[in-house]
Amino acid sequence: MNTTSLRISSTERLGLISNLATMLTAGLSLLEIVDALLEDSKGNQKKILEILREDLTQGSRISTSFAKFPQVFDKITVNLIRASEEAGTLDVMLKDLKTTIQQETEFRDKIKGALTYPFIIVVVFLGVLLMILVVVIPKISTVFSRLNVELPLPTKILIFLSDILVSYTIPAVIGAVVFLILFILLYKSQKRLILSFVFGFPLISTLVRQIDLTRFTRSLFLLLDAGIPIASSLELTQEVVLRRDVASAIEKCKEMIISGKKMSEGLKEKKDIFPSIMIKITEAGEKSGSLDRAMQDTSEYLDYQVSGTLATLTTLLEPIMLVVVGVLVGGMMLAIISPIYGLIGQVGAR
Repeated sequence: MNTTSLRISSTERLGLISNLATMLTAGLSLLEIVDALLEDSKGNQKKILEILREDLTQGSRISTSFAKFPQVFDKITVNLIRASEEAGTLDVMLKDLKTTIQQETEFRDKIKGALTYPFIIVVVFLGVLLMILVVVIPKISTVFSRLNVELPLPTKILIFLSDILVSYTIPAVIGAVVFLILFILLYKSQKRLILSFVFGFPLISTLVRQIDLTRFTRSLFLLLDAGIPIASSLELTQEVVLRRDVASAIEKCKEMIISGKKMSEGLKEKKDIFPSIMIKITEAGEKSGSLDRAMQDTSEYLDYQVSGTLATLTTLLEPIMLVVVGVLVGGMMLAIISPIYGLIGQVGAR
């Protein structure tokens, strides 16, 4: 079975980790827990549990089994569980993972909630556009063609698009599907390039950087708390960020650590990436010997910052989207009405 492509939802992953943590704390063995979970599981979750049971029966560790499912358990999760198995604190780590997954899910829900309104506006606009091209334009274009009226360029474009949709519906649908497939393939192959372009917009750039730093500090807290060396932890956290400049800044911190310097010195080298408060909290954590807790405090602060930026972005997007859609719909209606006014003017002149 190809385990590398298996996926489960965030809710299923949270439920799996939560059940493992609860039952392990209750004193059940891992095999007993897996057997109990298999009774009510289905789909890909059942496949994962079946492979986990087989591996545990053969004497493998749970981290080794989890590593077979990269789409479900990332490298950070696998390394955290491996470290906790060696330290004998698997139950504690699973509880921490449960909390982290809950926070990450809530974090993702905030972002989805901010994007819901613009998405609905775009869908409504496309629906209105399709209705105009399929229902309104064909009737009006028939009138224009009979009266032999000189049409402006926007009206000609609308009539051309309408003719394609009405006369060549099946080829148009096939073309749209092919375009969508090509776009998806392009996105998968050039994901970094496309995201870099999108992340270049001012407010979006700030938001994505804050999201990256929140994920970075949260993941670093877990890794350090589990006893994983800081250099290895920094290397692992590079995979949770989206922006290249943030990943490069984390790499710089790792190089500083390897050369015998402090992490805060690496943060200072990239002041354009890391906020000053994060540098100060890190310095305080290094002095007190509690860098892991400093990362936890930083992640909570940055989470609050993300909420504020999302609220600002949503507040700005609503009027902007309404104005843009209003202008586009108004432009289409003007392209339809202006030839009619021209025709009325000609009749009046006669």
